[in-house]
Amino acid sequence: MALKEISLFGILFLFLLGSCKDQPTPKEKTIPQNNVKKDSIIPEEPPLAKEEEEEAFELNEDNAIEFFFNYSKNLKEDKVKLTTSLGNITIQLFDNVPYHKANFIYLSKMGYFNNTYFHRVVKNFIIQGGNADNVETAEKRSKIGRYLLPPDTRKGHKHHRGIVSMPSSEINNPHKLASPYEFFIVVTKPGSYHLDGGYTAFGKVIEGMDVVDKINSQPVDNGDWPSQNIYILKAEAF
Repeated sequence: MALKEISLFGILFLFLLGSCKDQPTPKEKTIPQNNVKKDSIIPEEPPLAKEEEEEAFELNEDNAIEFFFNYSKNLKEDKVKLTTSLGNITIQLFDNVPYHKANFIYLSKMGYFNNTYFHRVVKNFIIQGGNADNVETAEKRSKIGRYLLPPDTRKGHKHHRGIVSMPSSEINNPHKLASPYEFFIVVTKPGSYHLDGGYTAFGKVIEGMDVVDKINSQPVDNGDWPSQNIYILKAEAF
């Protein structure tokens, strides 16, 4: 009898032991805290190199000379064609005034002269271009930068008729530094030689002098501003 009771007890113990193994423990019911839902996305941190976008380049009085010195080294263009509202003018640029040549080509390729005016016409003397009383031109100047160029007047270029030269800035400028956004073309026959030594000649008209004369013949007001706008529609360096 004692042996039978021991056998029944052993069978009962084994049954209870097997039942316990099928039950999950409290630990198995816990959802891990670092589980990721199927459709969720973990945002990646941007690389340090992309934290800030590179600022747009602007010319100023500290970097302009170095910039145009380097820019002139790789220039293949030496001419600029101006498409105006009265016809086309082609300008040959001088190699021995590298800063002014590079500046004129750079501004042309940047689209600065597009939709500016020949804003000053002095009868039998000059036509002057590169400015306009519109917001577009002011915005383009602001983006390109504020700078002046030193005069380069000792390269043997006299102000003959058809010479393209750069006016000096009128603001705080005892050394006659050149205003880089504007230029003038000599109309006087045979030339305006009193300008030699004071202004930098950097090119000459090789085609379209008849257009220059036509511009110079337009009616103007008391301030030499043409009565009707004379547009530089496009400037192309080639």
